[in-house]
Amino acid sequence: MPDAPQTGQLDYATYLELPTMLSLQTPQSNPAEHDEMLFIVIHQVYELWFKQILHELDLAGVRLRNGDLWGVAHVLKRVRMILKTLVSQIDILETMTPSSFVSFRDRLDTSSGFQSMQFRCIEFRLGVKREQVLKYLPEGLHGRDEAMDRYRQPSVIDDFHAFLATQGLDVPEDLLHADPERRYQGDERMQDLILVAHETRPELDMLFETMLDIDEGLQEWRYRHVQLVRRTIGNKHGTGGSPGVPYLERTLFEPAFPDLWAIRHRF
Repeated sequence: MPDAPQTGQLDYATYLELPTMLSLQTPQSNPAEHDEMLFIVIHQVYELWFKQILHELDLAGVRLRNGDLWGVAHVLKRVRMILKTLVSQIDILETMTPSSFVSFRDRLDTSSGFQSMQFRCIEFRLGVKREQVLKYLPEGLHGRDEAMDRYRQPSVIDDFHAFLATQGLDVPEDLLHADPERRYQGDERMQDLILVAHETRPELDMLFETMLDIDEGLQEWRYRHVQLVRRTIGNKHGTGGSPGVPYLERTLFEPAFPDLWAIRHRF
């Protein structure tokens, strides 16, 4: 029989800081509504996965700029799998009925998933930079400073352009030194270049398809999220005055990597 952990020895609970983590689920309803615990746990888990996605995307940027094809492919495949997990977790949240959500919704006060700065960071890191979103990021909001930093920094699409240059492809200088705050909408010159890479460097197709998987996974998460909101609150405004379903619908099919979509009919 194994010896009991010695005092001060690192064990499972200590390593994962379980006492702290498991004390962070605090329902606001009183008496606590049963489904509020599910609501809190799901959203805390989302934030943990968002943190991991950002961790991976930052490494992906380094590997792209270093020209490390196989290294970046490995990282991006992990991001793709995390996005699949995010989508599947909506199935769990959909077991909560609208009436159950309404029973504690008022207790959310001004809090809203729309205020998730880590999700904004993911969008900005991927290059999905919508200027109109900034009006929903007021001073003092938790995580706003990091989100704004990422808005001003180069995105994965900028890293991707730099990667193609490391592969000997003639990437236009204005794309290599583009304004990082601009929303990249695609460029025919880049589309032609990607097709050249497809024809002459077939190993790069793996990267292109994995990037498309991530883009598609993000759009799938958006779709499932908007359907969840619609079935839960209909066309009401979200908590904290967030714009709710109409705004979410407008973001459904905004690609992070427009060039990779634009060339599909040219294969």
